[in-house]
Amino acid sequence: MLLDTISFFTNPSEGKFFLQVICSLFLAILFIQSGFNKVFRWDENWAWLVDHFKGSYLEKPVTPLLVIVTIVEVAAGVFSGVGVIALFLGTVKWAYLGAILATINITMLFFGQRVVKDYEGAADLVNYFILCVISVYILSGGIS
Repeated sequence: MLLDTISFFTNPSEGKFFLQVICSLFLAILFIQSGFNKVFRWDENWAWLVDHFKGSYLEKPVTPLLVIVTIVEVAAGVFSGVGVIALFLGTVKWAYLGAILATINITMLFFGQRVVKDYEGAADLVNYFILCVISVYILSGGIS
């Protein structure tokens, strides 16, 4: 079965599978790296966020919000990574869950950027959001 699924490199009819794998792999790399950065450089991230949200209603709950964002981010990356392997084994559910969590995570980050009127930072997230939405669509069977 594994050798059959590798045919996506040479068979144009396997384009959907290729997109599922490559989008899931991209999300895995993005969210594992970003989430682990938050975990292993917690103090630096926390200090930056406290300063970033200074004067907004998100200033006081920075710690619990950072915990939530970090958990969702790491989960998005891990589920996407497991999803890549699972796709080769014939199931899409793990990659799909990873894409859903990634979309939720980017939306949370976007909300924070808009609250503090960091419109440039919010705009930077739009490309990631588009990729997440496309990934959800592809992994949900939206492409025939």
